[in-house]
Amino acid sequence: MRGLITDLLDEGGIPVVGEAKDGVEALEVVKEEQPDAVTMDLEMPRMDGIEAVERIMAEQPTPVLMLSAHTEDGAEVTFEALEKGAVDFFSKPGGEVSMGVSQHGEQLIETVRSVADADLQQASRQTGQQQRQPASASAGGTTTTGLEPFDDTRTVLIGSSTGGPDAVEQVMSELPVGDCRVIIIQHMPEAFTSRFADRLDAASRYDVREASDGARIGAGEALVARGGSHTEITGYSNGRIRVGLIEEDLGLSVHPAVNVTMESAAETIDDPMTGVILTGMGSDGTDGICAIQEAGGRTVAQDEESCVIYGMPKRAIEAGCIDAVCDINDIATTIREMVQ
Repeated sequence: MRGLITDLLDEGGIPVVGEAKDGVEALEVVKEEQPDAVTMDLEMPRMDGIEAVERIMAEQPTPVLMLSAHTEDGAEVTFEALEKGAVDFFSKPGGEVSMGVSQHGEQLIETVRSVADADLQQASRQTGQQQRQPASASAGGTTTTGLEPFDDTRTVLIGSSTGGPDAVEQVMSELPVGDCRVIIIQHMPEAFTSRFADRLDAASRYDVREASDGARIGAGEALVARGGSHTEITGYSNGRIRVGLIEEDLGLSVHPAVNVTMESAAETIDDPMTGVILTGMGSDGTDGICAIQEAGGRTVAQDEESCVIYGMPKRAIEAGCIDAVCDINDIATTIREMVQ
């Protein structure tokens, strides 16, 4: 696998300056070579990827891309690696050892390039912290942020990519409920989005689950778009949203795509909407957030200073479709205050 990945990166114009067979050796190579980025397996002898990431971030901070098995167990340990400071992950098709990764060489090259450009301070801001606790409810329905619950029938749509899991979790943990429903579109493969939904369910006051074909949600509920497919809004009535899953790739490079969900929401939902674009590489979400604004919704983008990768928010801002640009710490407050 190391040889295959080295060949793929070299052929893509990314010189590989060193290799390591385990976490202990990785620490030595990183200190000696000082690379722009590291690809790190999770399962290794002597020192696994989790401990190696934590040590690298403490001793020689370097952007790390985790290579994870395309399984639910792989998803669990991958999220743990992200908590320790890894920037992003690449799901290896076919398991721990598979030639299938060569079929996704271009995606791997693009991901490594984006990870090398990541803001390490933002990627590591949760390192050493405990998992977020859900916003507490009081008799008045307020949260730990002091925000009043939504009193209008509002739908919030959040799109993100690289650096997004942590950013989305922070926003969801701080977002009040009230008469609000949330749709989350995070670039993430199948087998990972279900686990991501579980994490958000534990970290927020919302009832969060992975989207399924024909699923419906109402106030106080949220859906995470399922990896490997697109989630579209197919119906809206009496404050309840119905979604459908599109299994075709639609010629798009990411599945799920933020644009598909946001554009369908703009066409279908006639109550107040707020679109949010968080950290991530590429331009997915620009057309969707513009559609929400054109439909009368309000729009928010994460600022450059708090993004791990300032790609998706930058493109949306440049398109002139963003009403407010703010730090990740202010996103939830901004969403709540944007009452139409």
